[in-house]
Amino acid sequence: METIAIEVKNVSKSFKLPHEKHGSVKNIFVNIFKSKKGYEKQRVLQDISFSVKTGEFFGIVGKNGSGKSTLLKLLAGIYSPNTGSIQVNGQLTPFIELGVGFNPDLTGRENVYLNGALLGFSRAEVGKMYKEIVEFAELSKFMDQKLKNYSSGMQVRLAFSIAIRANSKILLIDEVLAVGDAAFQQKCFDVFAELKNRGTTIILVTHDMNSVLRFCDRAMLINRGDLVAIGKPTKIADEYLELNYESAENNKTENKSKNDVTKPKITGFKLSNKEGKTEHKFKPGQEINAEIFYKNENKTPTQFGFQIFNEAGVYCFGTNSKVAGLEPLLKNTGSIKMNFKADLTPGTYFITVASMNSNSTVVYNYKAKIADFRITKETRYEGVALLPHSWRA
Repeated sequence: METIAIEVKNVSKSFKLPHEKHGSVKNIFVNIFKSKKGYEKQRVLQDISFSVKTGEFFGIVGKNGSGKSTLLKLLAGIYSPNTGSIQVNGQLTPFIELGVGFNPDLTGRENVYLNGALLGFSRAEVGKMYKEIVEFAELSKFMDQKLKNYSSGMQVRLAFSIAIRANSKILLIDEVLAVGDAAFQQKCFDVFAELKNRGTTIILVTHDMNSVLRFCDRAMLINRGDLVAIGKPTKIADEYLELNYESAENNKTENKSKNDVTKPKITGFKLSNKEGKTEHKFKPGQEINAEIFYKNENKTPTQFGFQIFNEAGVYCFGTNSKVAGLEPLLKNTGSIKMNFKADLTPGTYFITVASMNSNSTVVYNYKAKIADFRITKETRYEGVALLPHSWRA
């Protein structure tokens, strides 16, 4: 029977933001009698409810300022909710501010013992783990240097190496690992995979959709303090990307003059076979026609992008009309066609398209999974792509 590691019910959180500093006690009293508030209320989270199962890898995504880090601090007990309740079943370790408690004037070696003590380890216990901590952090040559001479990446590696020794059932992870290099990040994720296999519950706050697709069992999208969706990582990743592009377009729209007209929009999409008949099922290697319909009221120079993903969210192929050497389209309505061969292994695939500026650097309109198609099981090959090949002994 599944158990719940964390349950959040109707949680809301807001902060008071002062308008200005009071220059004197007199000003404070004057504002009180004038019924003038010296602050405004900032709503950060509103009526958030969700639960995380024991042993689940759960992602929390959202744009900057959406309330992700505040939610993580509420789960860690750093903040208290204004309304609602949070129940945590099991010992919890937050990797929110790695290195809290480090002393920059002490050496790396001394900070290992200091940080270990803060996590509840005795000096003898830290001594037994010391070699493993240093080897994982890859800092054996620097342990007798003062911490203030470490780079931020070195400090994170050391802090993380100590923190993962905590024997907790629930881990809260903010994007503190972003300062580590790619090799160290991979080591961290290997640790997460190992902990997950042991039944540890992991909650990850991130902007990296590849991490969400790769590791998470489920994910949650929040925007401006509101819960938008909870579901499979592929669904949440698509909604996150669409939300980002829509927000970017809305911001541009708000800053436009009244004479400006909306940017190019994608109005439809069609898949067809070689004969032009609408089709969504193809044999491996069969030719496929893709047609993007658009509306461009302002006759803005426009290029178009095309991507294919498989069911697991793996990015299989991508291109755009600029790469193909086409001039930007200027018509106010029409379509653009692309032909490709389905050199893919059997399975279901999803198509994402976008309208972009003439340099293909700014997205105007983004349509995630606008269509899907299936490659029938005509071969026994595995993987994603069908590569021309031959065997010889």
